[in-house]
Amino acid sequence: MTASTARKIVGETATTYQNLIGGKWQPASDARTVDMVSPSDGQAFAKIARGTKADVDAAVKAARHAFEEGAWSKLTAVERGRLMTRLGEAILANHEELSQLEARDCGKPMKQARADITAAARYFEFYGGAADKVHGDTVPFLDGYMVTILREAKGVTGHIIPWNYPAQMFGRSLAPALAMGNAVVMKPAEDACVTPVRMAQLAQEVGFPPGALNVVTGIGEEAGAALASHPGIDFLSFTGSPEVGTLVQKAAAENHIGCTLELGGKSPQIVFEDADFDAAVPVVVNAIVQNGGQTCSAGSRVLVQKSIYEKFVALVVARFKLLRVGSHAMDLDCGPLISENQKRRVHGFIDRAKKDGIPVLAEAQIADGAPSGGFYVAPVLFGPVPRNNSLACDEVFGPVLSIIPFEDEADAVKLANSTEFGLVAGIWTRDGARQMRVAKKMRCGQVFVNGYGAGGGIELPFGGVKKSGHGREKGLEALHEFSHTKTIVFKHG
Repeated sequence: MTASTARKIVGETATTYQNLIGGKWQPASDARTVDMVSPSDGQAFAKIARGTKADVDAAVKAARHAFEEGAWSKLTAVERGRLMTRLGEAILANHEELSQLEARDCGKPMKQARADITAAARYFEFYGGAADKVHGDTVPFLDGYMVTILREAKGVTGHIIPWNYPAQMFGRSLAPALAMGNAVVMKPAEDACVTPVRMAQLAQEVGFPPGALNVVTGIGEEAGAALASHPGIDFLSFTGSPEVGTLVQKAAAENHIGCTLELGGKSPQIVFEDADFDAAVPVVVNAIVQNGGQTCSAGSRVLVQKSIYEKFVALVVARFKLLRVGSHAMDLDCGPLISENQKRRVHGFIDRAKKDGIPVLAEAQIADGAPSGGFYVAPVLFGPVPRNNSLACDEVFGPVLSIIPFEDEADAVKLANSTEFGLVAGIWTRDGARQMRVAKKMRCGQVFVNGYGAGGGIELPFGGVKKSGHGREKGLEALHEFSHTKTIVFKHG
C-alpha cells in the first residue's frame, strides 16, 4: 500500500488498508476485510484488513525482534527523537490530506479534524524533544557502594485506541512509548482508523525501522482481544468503555503486566454565582458539542448555583438554539455520531429522559442539506435534571447536556464528586480562594478553572480516578508509564 493509494480516498475512490507487520503491508491472514462507513452519509468508502489472532501474533513477534535485535534497538535516544520529530513534520506537511481523512472517517467537522491533526503532530514534536531527556539517578548508600538507577523501556507495548479521536490517539498513545524505545503494536478501532494507518505510512517514509511500529486493524473482539491477551506484550494502553477496560485489565493481569486505562467520564462544570457568564457560556456549550459529545472528557453536567440558575440557563438555551448539525464537509457546529448503533444508544438516553418528564430546555437543528443516511443527533439541553437520574450519572457519549442546580459550595463539591467517574472538572468563579478550595476537593485527574480543555494539552498529564481508569497519558508522566526503573548496586570497597 503506497501513500498515493491512500490519497485516493479523499478523491472518492475506495481502497483497502492493510496491516503493517515488521515493516511490510499485508492483508489479514485469512484475507477478510471490514467496510469503513462514513458517518455523514452511512456509505462505505474504504475497507480495512480484518486482522486475526495470527496477525497479532506476527506483529508482536516483529515488535519483539525490533526491540531486542533489530535496527530500532540500536538507535540512541537522540536518534529516536529525531525520527519522531520528522514524523511530526511529515504529519504537518500532509495536514490537509490527513484532515480530510479524519473528518470523513469520524464525521467530525473539518475545523475539528484540522485541530486534531495539528495536535497529533504536536505529540511527536513534544516527545521527540523529550526522548533524550529522561535521565536516571544515583542514590547515596552504604560506605563502599555506588548505586545507580536506570530508566528503561518496558519492551513491546500494545495500544488499543478508540474511534472518537483516532489521529490524536495515535500520537497520544504511541509517541511516549516510542520515545522511551519501546516497540509498539497498535490496534485502532474498526469504526474509524484510516488516519492512524496513514500516519503509520508516514512513519515508514521518514525512516522508522521495521517492527518499531506495527498496526493490526480489525474487530475489537478479535484483533483487540488477541492483542490484550498476548503473552508477548509487556504493557498495555487502552482507551474506551469501562466494560471493555475491565476485560483488558483482566487480560493484563493474566500475563502479570501493567496497563494504562482511560475509560470515560461524567465531567462536571460548576458555575458559581460570581462566574463570568460571557466567558463561561460558549465554553460550556462547546464542551458538550465538540465531536458530537463523543469525548471522554466532555463537560456533560453543568452544575449551576440556584441564585443564578434562571439567568445562566437562559443564556445557554439561547446559544443551544443557534447550533447546527451537518456533515463533516459542511463544517458546522456539530457532525454526526460515529455509527447507527451509537445514534440509537444516544436516542435511548434522550427518549428515557423525556419519558421521565425531565424538561427539554432547548434542541439544536439538523441543517438542511445534511445527507440522508447520516447518523445525526441534534444536541439536546435538559434541566433541571434530578441528581439520581441516568442523565446525571451515566456517560451518554453524545451531544446531551444536563443542567443541575446546587445550593452552596459544599453542595457543589458533593454533587460534582457523586458519580462513579472522575476524569475532568471545570470551575467557574472569580473568587481565588474558592478556586483553590474546590479544585483541591475534586476527585478527578484534571481541573480547569475559568476554562475547560486546553487545545489538546499535550504537555499536561491526563487520566482519571474511579471508573475513569488509572495511569496517566500526556506530559512527561506518560514517559514514566512506558518505562520502568532498574537499580544497579556496585560494591567497590
